Amino acid sequence: MPSNDQTDPKRWAAPSLTRRMAAIFYDSILVIALLLTAITLVIVPLDLIMGWDNVDKEELRTHPLYLTYLFCVMAGFHILFWIRGGQTLGMRAWRLRVVRNDGGSLTFKDALVRYLAAILSLLALGLGFLWVLVDPDKLSWHDRISKTRLVIVKKKSNTTTHSAPG
Repeated sequence: MPSNDQTDPKRWAAPSLTRRMAAIFYDSILVIALLLTAITLVIVPLDLIMGWDNVDKEELRTHPLYLTYLFCVMAGFHILFWIRGGQTLGMRAWRLRVVRNDGGSLTFKDALVRYLAAILSLLALGLGFLWVLVDPDKLSWHDRISKTRLVIVKKKSNTTTHSAPG
């Protein structure tokens, strides 16, 4: 069956790097607040149980279990939003949605691969994100690796249609 502009995500409008970065900035504020909450959920019980002076803060900051916990908090934020609607709050504000290349919603595996690939894009000095400037389809490395893409969500009309009484 041939695809048309309505059903083929490759034909949907791809967001600019600026729009992507704006959504990331919005989400980073939320993730920082979430991380502060997650840190508090560890620090307060430790303080109550052991006393703050007895907690080795340097060991805690570098402990693999603690770092894994914080990583899972950040990953969980993105993955849960992506599989439950395709949008984080920052993406919603900038009218972006992540979809699979076939137009479908992301599965847990899709979202996890996208998140891990986005970290790779970032660790390569951000080159994976900047790739949208030269990619013919405006895809980042993590879009390509995860077989997903960001699309612009059309504005909803403020007018309502009414059917004729009958």
